[in-house]
This record gives sequence, structure tokens and C-alpha cells, in this order.
Amino acid sequence: MEYVILNGDLIERSKAKVDIEDRGYQFGDGVYEVIRVYNGKMFTADEHLERLLESGKKIELNIPYSKDQLKQMLIEMIERNNLELGIVYMQFSRGTSPRNHAYPGADVAPVLTAYTRETTRPVESMRNGVKAILIEDIRWLRCDIKSLNLLGNIMAKQKAAQSGSFEAIQHRGDTVTEGSSSNIAIVKDGTLYTHPATNLILNGITRRKINEICRETGIALKESAFTKEDLLAADEVFMSSTSAEVTPIIEIEGKLIGNGSPGPITNKLQNLFEESIEKQCGSLTVKIR
Repeated sequence: MEYVILNGDLIERSKAKVDIEDRGYQFGDGVYEVIRVYNGKMFTADEHLERLLESGKKIELNIPYSKDQLKQMLIEMIERNNLELGIVYMQFSRGTSPRNHAYPGADVAPVLTAYTRETTRPVESMRNGVKAILIEDIRWLRCDIKSLNLLGNIMAKQKAAQSGSFEAIQHRGDTVTEGSSSNIAIVKDGTLYTHPATNLILNGITRRKINEICRETGIALKESAFTKEDLLAADEVFMSSTSAEVTPIIEIEGKLIGNGSPGPITNKLQNLFEESIEKQCGSLTVKIR
């Protein structure tokens, strides 16, 4: 039997119901997070939950729980569902009220939903690399908010799927921003470049961890925007996200990146990132190499 969270209560999934006038359903009016689970333990849970609360503040959505309260609820759900390897998805909508574009009054409480899902690590993709396409970034100008409004992202991801690629790398004019569901980094002459954490990208938790690893281990890092030309001329390219971890991109628009194989800095970051997972969550049964 699977259990989910609805407004703070842990209940059977079959009994969880959301009103048809929930603003998350009608407007995408809400925020969400996805947290990885390894060995039954959440990885970087504090960082994810802090970002969730920050996203709520940015859209004036009052989340009536503390980080610790949310964390304890998620731990109980993970334990009840016996989840060892997978993800936790959680979201807050602004609540249920008669359809009106303006925010409802303070008497309308936000709606919390959360569930778990078994998901394996994408080991083959991380070992061998994936293909990507380029696509114009048509999204709104507050990509720093992890909102439920993902139509632009899924349209880009669909273009990638239709072309036989794994990811769509988005750009505004000539400047690369991020992937449809990931952050993008390039390596050139031993230096890692990644778009700065502005309103044009989501400051990914995996991205933050990678940057932290670079600073701790001496890998040269520049949080600086780069162009499509820089991307295609890079020695290495990789994407990062909660689900994809650190995944090399070896071909973009039919052009091989470097020699068409995952590069040495990407491989090093994969190993160091894997070590950081094990420090928090224990030994991994399946490793990249």
C-alpha cells in the first residue's frame, strides 16, 4: 500500500483527493521540489526545503510549515513506503478558491501534496553520455522560482525527445541559459563555466553542490554566461540535476563534443559527487565506475 501526504496528513494514495478548483490545477499557481533518496535517506534535503520556502516567499505564498516540520513529514512518508532508491516529489499550491486570476484572501490555505517514487540512478547515461539539441528559451523571466509553470520546459523536452535526444539546451539569443530540466556546464582549457545564478536559471541544488566541490578541490570555476559558440567549442559539456546527477553531453545538434566521450573533469566531478552522496546516505550499491 502506498502512502502520500495531503495537507500534513499521511494517507493512502487512493484516498487523496484535490479539489477541481485548486489553483495549482487551474493556474499552475504554486511551487515544488524533487528530492533524491538513496538507501532510504534524502540527499541535500535541507537545501531543497530551504529553496522551497524561498520560492514560496517569491510568489507571496505563505507555507505554514517550518523546514524541520516538512523534513519530518517526508521522512515518515519514506519510511512508511519503504523507499530505498528513488525520489520524493512535493508541492504547495495557493489553495482552493473560485477561479479568479488575483490571489485569494488570507483565509484560503495552501494545499500540500507529496509522494514517493522508486527511481534507479541513470548509470548508463552517466557512463556513456547523452545527446542534446539547442532551442530558444521561451520561458518567463523568473526561472529562479521553482514554480509549477513548466509548459515551456516540457515543450523543449518534447522537442528533444522527438529528435532522439535526451536534453534540450536553451538559449536566449546567443547566451546559453540551462537545459529543459537541468543546469548546463562546459569545460574549456581546464576551467568549468556555468551560467550565474540569476533570474534566468534555476539555481539547482546539484549545481550548487558541484560548484562547492570545485572550490573545495581546486577545479577552476567561473560562474559566467557563455554562448552557443562556446558550448559547441567546449572540451566537455555536462548537465546536472537531482535525477540526472552529473551526466555528460557528448553530442549537440549532431556535433561531437571533444572526442565524443565523457571528459576527465566530468568524470572527476561524477566521482566526487558520488562520494558526497555516500557521506550523507551511505554506500551505493550501483556506482558509475
